[in-house]
Amino acid sequence: MKIYNNFFSGFCFSNEIELFDEYLEKSDFVIAGFSYGAIKAFEKALNSETRVDKLQLFSPAFFQTKDTKFKKMQLMFFRKDEEQYINNFLKNVKSPNYKDKDTKNIDKYIKTGTAFELKELLEYIWEEEKLKKLIDKGVKIEVFLGEKDLIIESNVAKEFFKNFATVYYFKDKGHLL
Repeated sequence: MKIYNNFFSGFCFSNEIELFDEYLEKSDFVIAGFSYGAIKAFEKALNSETRVDKLQLFSPAFFQTKDTKFKKMQLMFFRKDEEQYINNFLKNVKSPNYKDKDTKNIDKYIKTGTAFELKELLEYIWEEEKLKKLIDKGVKIEVFLGEKDLIIESNVAKEFFKNFATVYYFKDKGHLL
């Protein structure tokens, strides 16, 4: 089986690519990422010197509508009790009752996130100009969002991305779709 190197993992995750097999298009010309990894995938596609046909963003980390206080509080709680923060975060990631896949199978993808990664994803700004630049390069963008996502405000993200991407909005899905 060929290894797919164009997938970027989410905050507190590693090698979770198979969780998105249902939607993921594996090709040398497709770049994809989940949550925090969606930011990394977007930047790679934007700055790539090689051919990119499609960018797939699964539950992209979208916090630009949150105020500074919210972001500072998230970092403060993380630094105060990293283990408790991550446990709560993962509980929200798995909601609503992650029925489609065994929760124990999800746990094998868990890794400890860092304050740097959390700060980076909280402060990242999805810029319209960059999205337009990517589209002008001929890249098709797909965004996958779950209506019941407890991590991001998926409806706000849907409204933002709909002008630049094909947005798939799943009614009864959460962050892990």
